[in-house]
Amino acid sequence: MTEKEKRDAGLLYDANYDADLAAEVAYYNDLCHTFNQLRPSDRQGQRAILQKIFGKMGEHVTVNTPFWCDYGYNTTVGDYFFSNHNCQILDGAKVTFGDHVFIAPNCIFTTAEHALDAEQRNAGLEVALPITVGNNVWIGAGVTVLGGVTIGDNAVIGAGSVVTRDIPPNVIAVGVPCRVLREITAADAEKYGKYNKG
Repeated sequence: MTEKEKRDAGLLYDANYDADLAAEVAYYNDLCHTFNQLRPSDRQGQRAILQKIFGKMGEHVTVNTPFWCDYGYNTTVGDYFFSNHNCQILDGAKVTFGDHVFIAPNCIFTTAEHALDAEQRNAGLEVALPITVGNNVWIGAGVTVLGGVTIGDNAVIGAGSVVTRDIPPNVIAVGVPCRVLREITAADAEKYGKYNKG
């Protein structure tokens, strides 16, 4: 098996010294660099580059710079995806975002899990575990989501949380490690009052 095949099978693989994987990371890092150099108002130019980066991208996608990912093609984003400044996606495994996902500044989604054994770790070995984020999810500022995690539809993840395990749908979850605080209820629609357009 190639190192890429090992990675995709969820096995230990050489994430640091394999020439083919290093070339892929360099290519997508260069695309991210080009993306990050565009004027913030050049949304058309940004979209053109994001279409080269993401494996699949929905409509009405906004990604504020800076943005970084490892492979790009392992990340898919749905419709009405919004990522604020300094989002990092370490996508050795699949990272899937549903529709209407909102990500606050300084968030990290990392599928990479380093070997616990020092000898394996020093040899550059890692495991990549997928991340799935459902529809209508809000990720607060400074959140870290680790590999192997699924976040359910309509969930809200509080600022500064470290998500180490699955979060069910329709809840507010916070903390380090992130835990369910409570369910989201109809009363939450009243928290900020009613919105009247115009």
